[in-house]
Amino acid sequence: MIIVYILIGVIVVLAFWGVSLFNSLVTLKNRTQEAWSDIDVQLKRRHDLIPNLVESVKGYMKHERELLENVTKYRAQAIDAEKSGNMKAMGQAESMLGGMLGKLQIAVEAYPDLKANTNVAQLMDELSDTENKIQASRRFYNGQVRDINTKIETFPNNLIAGMLKFTKFDFFEVTDEKERENVKVSL
Repeated sequence: MIIVYILIGVIVVLAFWGVSLFNSLVTLKNRTQEAWSDIDVQLKRRHDLIPNLVESVKGYMKHERELLENVTKYRAQAIDAEKSGNMKAMGQAESMLGGMLGKLQIAVEAYPDLKANTNVAQLMDELSDTENKIQASRRFYNGQVRDINTKIETFPNNLIAGMLKFTKFDFFEVTDEKERENVKVSL
C-alpha cells in the first residue's frame, strides 16, 4: 500500500513539474515574440523615416546619387524580407540597410548646407534615435532567445519541450562580415 502512495506522489510531482515547465516555456515564447515585435516596430519607424530623409537630401547631394539609390534599394529589400517572415534574410537586409545609413550620415557631414538644414538635421536625429532603439531591442530580443533556447535544450526539459513541439528561436545577428570589422579612423 505504501508503494502505491509513493507512486501517486511521484506522479503528482512529475505532473506539477510538467505543468510548470510548460507554463515557463509558453511565457518565454511569448516574451521572445514580444521582443521581436519591439524590433519590428522600430524597423518600421526606420523604414518610414528613410524616404523623408532621401527626399530631403536629394537636391543637395547630386554627386551621391548611387548612395541614395542603394539606401532606397536596401530599404525595399528589408521590407520584402520582413513580409516573408524569414528572420535570417531580414537580419541580412537590415544589416545592409544599416551600413548604407551609416554611409549616408557620413556623406551628410560633407555638405555644410545640408547639415545646417533643420529638416535634415531633425530627420537625422530621429534616425539616430531609432537606430539606438533598434540596437536596444535587438539586445533584449537576443536575451529572450538565449533564455528560451537554454530552457528548451537543457535536460530533462528537452524531452518535454520536444514532445510539445517547442523549437529554438534564431538570434538576430550581424551577418555582414564587414560590419564586424573595427572602424578605421584616419585624421
